[in-house]
Amino acid sequence: MKTKIFCVLAAASLLLAGCDDLLDKDPRDTFLNNKAFWSNENQVEGYSNAFYGFYGSASSFYFNSLNDDQVNPSFDNWTYTTVPNKSGVWSGMFTNIRQINYMLDGLKISTLPNATKARYEAIGRLNRAWEYYQLVQMYGDVQWEDHVIDKLESEEVYGPRTDRDLVMDKVLEDLNFAIANLPSNTSDKTEWGKEFAEAMKSDVCLYEGTFCKYRTLAENGKAPDLTRANRYLQACVDASESLRTSGKFTLNVWTPDAKGKIYTIYNSLDLSSNDEVIFYNNYEKDVKMHGLCDFTSSSTTQRGITKDAIDAFLFKDGRPLATTTLNTNDKAQRDAQGHYSIAHLLQNKDKRLSLLIDPIICFKNHGWIRNEPSPDGPLPAEMTSSTGYTIYKYDNPQLELYYRTNTNTNYTDIPLFWYAVVLLNEAEAKAELGTITQTDLDNTVNLLQTRAELPALTLTPAADPANNMGVSNLIWEIRRTRRCELMCDLDYRYWDLLRWHQLDKLDSNVHPNINRGANVSGVADQTGLTVDGNYLVGTTATRTFLPKYYSYPIPSNDLTLNQNPGMKQNIGW
Repeated sequence: MKTKIFCVLAAASLLLAGCDDLLDKDPRDTFLNNKAFWSNENQVEGYSNAFYGFYGSASSFYFNSLNDDQVNPSFDNWTYTTVPNKSGVWSGMFTNIRQINYMLDGLKISTLPNATKARYEAIGRLNRAWEYYQLVQMYGDVQWEDHVIDKLESEEVYGPRTDRDLVMDKVLEDLNFAIANLPSNTSDKTEWGKEFAEAMKSDVCLYEGTFCKYRTLAENGKAPDLTRANRYLQACVDASESLRTSGKFTLNVWTPDAKGKIYTIYNSLDLSSNDEVIFYNNYEKDVKMHGLCDFTSSSTTQRGITKDAIDAFLFKDGRPLATTTLNTNDKAQRDAQGHYSIAHLLQNKDKRLSLLIDPIICFKNHGWIRNEPSPDGPLPAEMTSSTGYTIYKYDNPQLELYYRTNTNTNYTDIPLFWYAVVLLNEAEAKAELGTITQTDLDNTVNLLQTRAELPALTLTPAADPANNMGVSNLIWEIRRTRRCELMCDLDYRYWDLLRWHQLDKLDSNVHPNINRGANVSGVADQTGLTVDGNYLVGTTATRTFLPKYYSYPIPSNDLTLNQNPGMKQNIGW
């Protein structure tokens, strides 16, 4: 595994030596770009290994707090509130696409066996699909490039952007090609394989199907298209069912160890044999490390979980806050050690909540050290959180203190595609299509409900007064399950709200509970705290929704360079 990590880093350096953005069209790249290069499989493999760097890392978890689940103590406003001159995201993804297209063009002149070329073409097209999918999520219409463009005057460079629907159709074509031409691979889940491609298709098609169903002409520039939506939702179902019925994946069982600690896919040292994982980012001690455990166990004030998020978790009777018959008291209570405990609340809630947050709230002037020592001693510093709720989900006390409590010294593995998401995708897609059955629920989200120690979801769940999205009771509950299962993971929540056309839920003036945290009414000393009623306020800054936030603005430099025939700015910018 260490050898592979070094190969990936070396390949990434090769790519970074190339062009810096879309408009750098010098074809004289630093590698030998000729038939001999592309006819050497070792060189092609080394080149394609750099594409692994296009995917998420530990920083893709917890740190993305532009949502209604977390409060950044330094505040997260919208990604853009004004038009930037340039964007590293915009230019970086087009750079990646150009490098992918170099390989795809090179394979056309390669003398490698056809089957080998098809596999590398599948790798290239899989990664091109991933880059374009993300560009479309952010910017909508983008220029589609399926080959390397060397002429600066080309309309492919200076012409208008390609309609986002056409781009996404190309993305689906690329994904289907990848699935058809990549071999099955569950032996090394850090490498390309058919299952990885199917999981990506499941995600991408759910996004596209629901986005096209709920978009509006006024705010997205295109009217809803139910025919298109249903086509993509069915494609999501097809990919999800293929993975589910393959028998290759099962949910991780949450079994406590001898010390009562539960290790999940989020805080494990080794995911290589975990049957829930489809594709993951491998970390190695002293070789490749991250800081996720440190940021969620140290003195750095955490991006705490919100009251809005806590209230989303069902009680153990399967009912929400408004209708449960169980005790709903969320007031932190002083325990025998003088700490403020919410254990009484957690014992009545969805098990996922007790795996997400600590049973003690801690905040300014009321710090707390998590009582899970490393092999060589206890954690050295008190934790605090913007909302009082600290995030427990990612920490691993098996790490020695040095490796647990320093930035970029943690080496837990990080999942990037996993089975629980596939089950959520299948259930949601079938619910949106109107084809879902009780058997479908039992095969998908009810597996997650059982693991969370909740009653099974039925086709006709009771109404929740908190349903403010204008959807059926069933779709509301499936969305709830998704939120609770994937909280703090890979920025899922932000993009879910966007595809459901619900970004207005991030307006903290209208929805103040997304800035509120723990009930501190029982805390006698509230010096230095901002409290609203009984609840700690994570930040006094506010976020106001505007429809233009459904897309990122095109960088102004790119608009200037594309004046003839003209690249248009996104709506509202």
